[in-house]
Amino acid sequence: MTKHFYNGLKLGILGGGQLGRMLIQEAINYNVHVSILDPDPQAPCKDIANSFSVGRLSDFDHVYDFGRTCDLLTIEIEHVNVEALERLEKQGIPVYPQPHILRMIQDKGLQKTFYKEHHIPTAEFFLVENKKEISAHAAQFPFMQKLRKGGYDGRGVSRLDDPNDLEQAFDAPSVLEKFVDFAKEISVIVSRNPQGETKSFPVVELEFNPEANLVEFLFSPADIPPAAEEEAQRIARTIAEKLGIVGLLAVEMFLTKDGKVLVNEIAPRPHNSGHQSIEGNFSSQYEQHLRAIFSQPPGSTALVMPSVMINLLGEKGFEGDAVYEGLEDVLQLEGVYVHLYGKKITKPFRKMGHVTVLAPTMAEAKRKALEVKAKLKVKA
Repeated sequence: MTKHFYNGLKLGILGGGQLGRMLIQEAINYNVHVSILDPDPQAPCKDIANSFSVGRLSDFDHVYDFGRTCDLLTIEIEHVNVEALERLEKQGIPVYPQPHILRMIQDKGLQKTFYKEHHIPTAEFFLVENKKEISAHAAQFPFMQKLRKGGYDGRGVSRLDDPNDLEQAFDAPSVLEKFVDFAKEISVIVSRNPQGETKSFPVVELEFNPEANLVEFLFSPADIPPAAEEEAQRIARTIAEKLGIVGLLAVEMFLTKDGKVLVNEIAPRPHNSGHQSIEGNFSSQYEQHLRAIFSQPPGSTALVMPSVMINLLGEKGFEGDAVYEGLEDVLQLEGVYVHLYGKKITKPFRKMGHVTVLAPTMAEAKRKALEVKAKLKVKA
C-alpha cells in the first residue's frame, strides 16, 4: 500500500447502507477518508461519507469510474459488478474481498460446490436449471430452493415440502438443498489479513422472525456444547483459509439435533450476525474488517460481557416517515445501546436499526431484550 491508512488513505466502499454506515463510524477513528457508491441518493451513508456518489453497483462503468478515484476498495454488499473490480485489481488497486471470491459467492451453486470440493460439511444438494428439473428429485422432498443468483435477506428462498409446491417454485437456476432438521442457527465471523493471520469471534446464536425470514434476536455467546463451538470455529477458519480471503467472512451454520455443524451460507463482509460486537466484544466486526484490509494485526474478539442484539424492523401496517415509539423509555435502561440507520422511510420488516443489550448474565440480557422489544416500535 503506497499510503499509510491513517494518513487519509481514500477507502472506497461499494454500497451505502447500514453496514457501510457502521464501517464509516469505525474508519473515522483511523483518519480514513471514505468514499461511497450507492444507487440510492438518500442512502444511510449519504451525510456521513467524505464523498458520496450515486451509481448502480451492477454497472461496469459506474463501479470502474468510482474505483479509479480510490486507493483501496471494499464492499458492504456482494451484489456488485465483478468485471469492473477485476480490471481495477489488474491496474494495481487493491480490492478486498478479492473479485474472484465475490464471483463465487454471488452464485450459491458455486458456493455449495466449493464446500463439497473442500470437504466442508453442508446439507446435501442438487443443482437445477429450471422448475421442470425439480421433478426429477421428487422422491427426496422436502427441499429449500435457493436461487443461485440475486437472493438477499431472505429473498430468493422458498420451501418445497412436496411436488404440490412446484407451482410456487422459482423457474430459474437454483440450488435444491435437502431440508435440515436443525436445533439452532449459529454464526461465526472470522477475519483474515494479507499476511494470513486469522481471528474469529465467539459463536453466536440466531433467532429468526418466521414471517420475514430475518434475524430478530441474536445471542452472544451461543448456548451450545463446547464440541459444537470448536467445530464451528474450525469450519469458519478453514473456509477463510481455503478462500484466501482478505477482510471479513461471516459463516452462517446449522447445528443439527444430533450435534452436527453444517454450513448454510457465507457472506464476505460485515454481517447482521456481528452487530452486537460494537459493544459486546473488545473489537467490533467493523474494526476487524478495517484492520484486515489495511494489513494490520487483528484485535481481540473476547467478550466484554454476554449480549443480545435485537433487529429493529419496521412494524407491519406502517409505511412512511419513521417514528420510533418507546425510544425514550428504552434509553433509560442500563446496558442498552440503540443504533439507528438513518433511513427516513419505514416499511414492514425493513431493517431500521438495532439495539444491543449487555448484562452480566445471559438470562438478564434476554429479560432486558424482551423489555426493549415490547417497548420500541418503528411506526410511521
